[in-house]
Amino acid sequence: MKAKDFDHEFDAGGSILDQLDLGRAKRAGLDVKRVNVDFPSWMVESLDHEAQRVGVTRQSLIKLWLADKLADVASKPHS
Repeated sequence: MKAKDFDHEFDAGGSILDQLDLGRAKRAGLDVKRVNVDFPSWMVESLDHEAQRVGVTRQSLIKLWLADKLADVASKPHS
């Protein structure tokens, strides 16, 4: 199907799902990149305590907190 036909079908409210290969679909920006960060032992212990309290892994807690902080920074006007 040509792009203009695809667009027309979509704009007309028709189903385009049969034209898509959903098995190969990816969400943009979600590819993983590994980083290493050194923390002092007291910080790791605090992270572990909080992660256990919340019921997630240390890595998940760090990602949640970083995502929250980055969202806060992104929502504030830059000087």
